Amino acid sequence: MMIILQILGVLFGLGFLIFVHELGHFIAAKLCKVRVLTFAFGFGNDLIKYEYKGTKYCIKAIPFGGFVSMAGDNPDEVTGAEGEYLALPWYKKIFIAFSGPLYNYILAVIMFAVMFNLWGVTKMSPDSYVGTLLENYPAAMSGLLPGDRIASIEGVKIKSWADISDNLKDRAEKETLFVIERGTYSFDLNMTVAKNPVTGYGAIGISPAIVTTQAGFFKSIVLGVDTVIAQTFMTVMYLGDKIISWEKPDIAGPIGVMQVMAKATKSGAQDYFRLIAIISVALGLFNLFPIPLVDGGMIVLFTVEGITRKKIKAKVIQIYNTIGLVLIGAIFIFATYSDLLRLGIGKLFGK
Repeated sequence: MMIILQILGVLFGLGFLIFVHELGHFIAAKLCKVRVLTFAFGFGNDLIKYEYKGTKYCIKAIPFGGFVSMAGDNPDEVTGAEGEYLALPWYKKIFIAFSGPLYNYILAVIMFAVMFNLWGVTKMSPDSYVGTLLENYPAAMSGLLPGDRIASIEGVKIKSWADISDNLKDRAEKETLFVIERGTYSFDLNMTVAKNPVTGYGAIGISPAIVTTQAGFFKSIVLGVDTVIAQTFMTVMYLGDKIISWEKPDIAGPIGVMQVMAKATKSGAQDYFRLIAIISVALGLFNLFPIPLVDGGMIVLFTVEGITRKKIKAKVIQIYNTIGLVLIGAIFIFATYSDLLRLGIGKLFGK
């Protein structure tokens, strides 16, 4: 039963993300009065279909993603007639191309906001309460417990977590008196402070307690936007650093993504929600990269059209898309190969 649930979780998650992306293109095309021929959820044979004002809306047999078919989106078939995609002014084509990634970003903001509103915001407590303890460090060996509060160190009153670090910094390898509050009573505790092997500062092997606070409607939205911006920034910085240092980036391919989604489905709704939101950001960001064939590449192409004030020839678009297909194919192969190495398949080839 759990395996079936995980498979459904993967199919629904990825299918939903791609569908939302295509929904962005669909709505933008309708706003620009492009003749949308088909708006489909899934692939394969039609299970349910309905035609309205020249557009076929359908649900297909394979519930994995979707697509939008527009009049004049094939360079070979453009006639210049009204309602054709490639016959539009350059700025409208950019709007339609940009709307797919935009909807992925909007979805991510909504999902993060819902998470913060339903499950609250977790952060490290600024107070001097003990969260977790490291094995073989003074705190754990002396009997300190999660939830205890450090009231003073060598007679110095402790009011915040920062006070703990400040007062332990110069006490490496020194016996130190702590006053600990546990519930309704307090007691003295002597321990020899350890030395952090990296910084050389004093340490007893504790981390702050984690607290969860509920976020209201508007705060949840602000936090959702902030989280999406931070996720995008970290991804761009990571890829930029790998490119500058000429190192191979650690990216997940389809196998890796499905594996992580299956685990998130098993671990609960909150983890599943968070992962869908993160993947939605990644999908939106990837489609904004200036790679031919994806939305970002088409935005570059149409921007050039706007600057030169000349329509891009069908042959140029075909060559451009072919280059993009090769690049995306290479990325797909590299990411899949990385997935196989992580799964240990590389051992078969002596890696």
